Amino acid sequence: MTTGAAQGRLEILDDAEAVARWSADLLVERATASPRPFVVALSGGSTPRRLYEILAGGDYAQRLPWDRMRLCFGDERCVPPTEADSNYAMVNQALLSKVPVPPENVFRMPTDGDPAEAAWRYARDLRTLYGADGLQPGRPLFDVVLLGLGENGHTASLFPGTDVLDETEAWVGSCQPHDAPHERLTLTYPAIASSAAVLFLVTGAGKAPVVRAVRDGDVSLPAARIRSEGELVWVLDRAAAGTTQSG
Repeated sequence: MTTGAAQGRLEILDDAEAVARWSADLLVERATASPRPFVVALSGGSTPRRLYEILAGGDYAQRLPWDRMRLCFGDERCVPPTEADSNYAMVNQALLSKVPVPPENVFRMPTDGDPAEAAWRYARDLRTLYGADGLQPGRPLFDVVLLGLGENGHTASLFPGTDVLDETEAWVGSCQPHDAPHERLTLTYPAIASSAAVLFLVTGAGKAPVVRAVRDGDVSLPAARIRSEGELVWVLDRAAAGTTQSG
């Protein structure tokens, strides 16, 4: 069964802290239950950052099977991994530097050299992790993909008007957004779709209109074209949910 963004179920929570904690609980529950490596595609942004801080602390960090976790990235800016704009730098500060995850279990997107070639290198790493050159139905690449949502409808680095939106084969692409700085690497629609679960983590009243538009199926918005071969869940605070009703 394939689930699209418009059909994803809703989890509407009180505030951004509740969104982060609900997501942390889900990740711990599923990772601890998995008998095999548990592969997560991480997102940038303030709500995911709080999620990572929670995972790095107390009971959460102790319960997660770090030796079986495989941490990948959904997108990255083409900047050095120590710069403030780097998703890796944020994740490293909030999570990786504080937990016993083996370095070889972290798959950072390369940001040196030509972006198209870097995208190819990251796709090669994902193929090695997956153990096959092609994505196979019923065998997801990711157990969980974490996604945010921009007010312009972008998610990961799938921005409006960029050629990467038309990619149907490659797992990773590069793009230069028209309305945001830095060239980017991003998972493509096919790679994101090869997931057991996609979680959209969205908070704040400013996101309510775009949440409604995506769920109404406005395919001019890149996020509306997201699919998962498993489940897709919108994890929203009440402000971002706006008038959106559960269903």
